[in-house]
Amino acid sequence: MALFWCTEALPLAVTALFPVLLFPLMNIMDSTTVRDITLSIFAYVFIDAIHSYCVLMSLGQDRASESAFSLNIGFLSLFSLPCSILQVCREYLKDTNMLFIGGLLMAIAIENWHLHKRVALRVLLITGVRPALLLMGFMIVTAFLSMWISNTATTAMMVPIAQAVLEQLHKSEMEFSTVSQASENINKAFELQEKSTKSDSSKETEEKGEWVMGEDRERNENLREEKHKKFCKGMSLCICYSASIGGIATLTGTTPNLVLQGQVDELFPNNGNIINFASWFSFAFPTMILLLVLAWIWLQILYLGFNFQKNFGCAANASAKAKAKQAYDIIKEESKKLGSMKFAEIAVLILFILLVLLWFTRDPGFIPGWATVLFNKNDTSYVTDATVAIFISILLFIIPSGISNYDRDKHQTGSKPKIRAPPALLDWKVVHQKMPWNIVLLLGGGFALAKGSEESGLSSWLGNKLTPLQHIPHPAIALLLCLLIATFTECTSNVATTTLFLPILASMAEAICLNPLYVMLPCTLSASLAFMLPVATPPNAIVFSYGQLKVIDMAKAGFVLNILGVLTITLAINTWASSLFQLQTFPSWANKTGTCP
Repeated sequence: MALFWCTEALPLAVTALFPVLLFPLMNIMDSTTVRDITLSIFAYVFIDAIHSYCVLMSLGQDRASESAFSLNIGFLSLFSLPCSILQVCREYLKDTNMLFIGGLLMAIAIENWHLHKRVALRVLLITGVRPALLLMGFMIVTAFLSMWISNTATTAMMVPIAQAVLEQLHKSEMEFSTVSQASENINKAFELQEKSTKSDSSKETEEKGEWVMGEDRERNENLREEKHKKFCKGMSLCICYSASIGGIATLTGTTPNLVLQGQVDELFPNNGNIINFASWFSFAFPTMILLLVLAWIWLQILYLGFNFQKNFGCAANASAKAKAKQAYDIIKEESKKLGSMKFAEIAVLILFILLVLLWFTRDPGFIPGWATVLFNKNDTSYVTDATVAIFISILLFIIPSGISNYDRDKHQTGSKPKIRAPPALLDWKVVHQKMPWNIVLLLGGGFALAKGSEESGLSSWLGNKLTPLQHIPHPAIALLLCLLIATFTECTSNVATTTLFLPILASMAEAICLNPLYVMLPCTLSASLAFMLPVATPPNAIVFSYGQLKVIDMAKAGFVLNILGVLTITLAINTWASSLFQLQTFPSWANKTGTCP
């Protein structure tokens, strides 16, 4: 590490991540111990810096000769500080935070090389542009991308693509109607030439018919415009809803999932790593698929109507086919602009696939994973999902973004061409611009709050107050709590919602001898059901900013989708999740008091 720091072969901050990766692989210490040491040093240095700064400011610049003495006193005084400050600082950089940082670095690399846009356009070319299939295509792409990169970035990328396609559809329809109207007028002109010797009464009848036809034409244009507006609303909502739904499928897809993992590890340290990438995906991915299908059907009914044959383009006329072809050409043209895949895109794609494979096979559960086989000490593997994420992230800063090329400015230098090393796939400047460090602190603050609630006894007290719920059937408890969380998350951050509720629900489950995961899992998923208000989540705000939606539109569609989401989560927790996590039994790792059988 000293060599890397001196030469700056990698960014200094990236080199500092080496212990998180290497110490667990070498069975020196686990990532928790590494984190504790790092944060202990950080706490000492940070508080010492504040203490020294205050002393210097109080003494003035003319007393700088005494600053060294004040620095030493400030550092030594830390040893007399209560240990609680270090315990709080340890909560701000847990294993979950490292997993979050590693996952975001991979997402930033994907965004930086526009790999997500290439995937989106390719899927849209496969699904086609028929109304129902177009909705489905955008929902599939948005949900898939949201599994790996942030919901906000996914929505911000997909909405302009959808707007371009919708504008082309509308333009094609208007052009076809104009052509039809022109041909109709030409036919009428021929008819008038043939019937020039008509009586006055027949002329009056003909003028009346033309007036009626003009009214019909205007009515058709209004209907066409209204239909286009409804389709735009449905398309906007399908993007923001699928961004929120897709995030629940993976552990790193949205922050509440990581909050759950951190809270379970903090409150129940002997849980045997029950929440990992593979186990969460096995539970949440089928839930996401089911909810995505229900959302697609609901939005199709709400904004396209019940004519499924027309929605799928089975009875399309020449106008609809021409309109669909032009919209398809728009998507095809956008895809052509990207050109063939560059070396950097291929490298990022390979690293992404490798990351997912390593996450799935680290500890799949039904067979020993590679971490257990290769990195095992005393039947304990120190490697976690965070170790894998940091490993791939470090590779992003090492692997070049292209093949080495020759310097082309030979005529200026007058010397032989020089070989220039291409930049890495990711550099710290891009990371600094796109990394949401505030979320890292937000996660840490949530873990610190949970720890404080546990140490003070607040969680236990609130949990005991909820013990009357033990007389209610367990599925009803899960349903009521899901409704509560889904309502609460419409007005507050989903991270804040899970941070506040999960410790309380864990204490309640202990008090009534219920598996804590039976209430913590569904409530975590329910925190992502923010569908009713523009302020509920950033994807909602992004689509609302385009001006095509009113609050009532989002509330009407989101209310039904919230109900569908709660029912889907309740179904999941009582079927496949029950057998996956053994939710019908009270686990020994949760029986801290020994009062439950």
